[in-house]
Amino acid sequence: MMLNCAQPLPLLRHTDVPPRVIENFILTGYRFPNYSLRDCLLSAFRPTNETGNFWTHFLPVFVFAYYFVEVFGWEGAPRSDAPFFYPLWNYFIGVFCLLMASSMAHLLNSMSLVVREVCFFVDYGTISAYTVGSSLAYYYYIHPRAGIVETDPEPDPDPDGDPAGAPGSSGAVPEFSAFFDTFYIPCTCVVAIICVLSCCNTRQRWRKHRYMIRTLVFLLPFFVSSMPVFYRLLTRSPYSGSPSSLSSSASMPGFFYRHCLWLLVSAAFNISKLPERLAPGRFDIWGHSHQWFHCCTFLSILDELHMIKAEVRAILLSPALLPPAAAAAARLPGPTAASTYGVMLLLQTTIVSIIMYFSWCASRIYGPQGAQLEAELRRRRALKGR
Repeated sequence: MMLNCAQPLPLLRHTDVPPRVIENFILTGYRFPNYSLRDCLLSAFRPTNETGNFWTHFLPVFVFAYYFVEVFGWEGAPRSDAPFFYPLWNYFIGVFCLLMASSMAHLLNSMSLVVREVCFFVDYGTISAYTVGSSLAYYYYIHPRAGIVETDPEPDPDPDGDPAGAPGSSGAVPEFSAFFDTFYIPCTCVVAIICVLSCCNTRQRWRKHRYMIRTLVFLLPFFVSSMPVFYRLLTRSPYSGSPSSLSSSASMPGFFYRHCLWLLVSAAFNISKLPERLAPGRFDIWGHSHQWFHCCTFLSILDELHMIKAEVRAILLSPALLPPAAAAAARLPGPTAASTYGVMLLLQTTIVSIIMYFSWCASRIYGPQGAQLEAELRRRRALKGR
């Protein structure tokens, strides 16, 4: 039976829903955990304790897309389907999937207890995919060699004995560059998989400290994926010979610091459960910590996008440097479909396998409760119709 849009079921208190559905310090605004798809979609326009969680990650999809497409209109930019932009498109895919999976998880998790688990497994998977998408953009645009190739692939050593790539030059330290070329992307993928496994496990064990564990777990990929940025902040800019590129790249540190600030604030909200911890029941619908967590994470993503765009502009404005795919002989290979989309596809396949396993475990645990919840839902609707 479909729920009448004009007469929705009343929202429930925390004492009326299964313990699995209860959120700390949120006392009211719960939907019954056996809604139809249509019921869930309609609940986006009804004040429940998930409504704000949905909109705070759904609307940002359009804001992010607006600022993202700006890159392709810049003077000197190649076509949007050029290999130079492959890492940027992978970053877009990671952010788009993260925001959509998060918003849909909060909207659809009332279809059943099993669906609820699957929704958040997918949510964790897309967060990990986003970190790898970010890493690809960092590698090709903020790499110690800026992800670009020089017009002269074999520069002559400095006559005073300071070879190209020495710490004082614009290139990377050779040993450090070798680490990135060989291990950086594989390390980010391994860390992303560890994060998915850990976060999915918090839904079946470690429940008491689940919010702290999830927050701390996702700090690890931040530190790993941000290593090119840390290196750039500690060394001389590779754009010293190009004033226009140097000017564009100069804004990168500010965006990165703000990116870090928003991440710290979002982590504080997610762990502390403020403000609802101070006044249980008062922030059930609007203003609870998870909504602020969503807002802060999106602001961090937006500053990250601006940081990446600043580096992309710096590359495009540098007359002495070429996009990676334009060089016939490159010391640092440029982006290819295999090294960008291929990496993401392999990662996503692995993550989907992990999600399928945990979903199977969830169905064994919560599947038997489905018939009982369906009977209770029919009883409530019958009472509603009297």
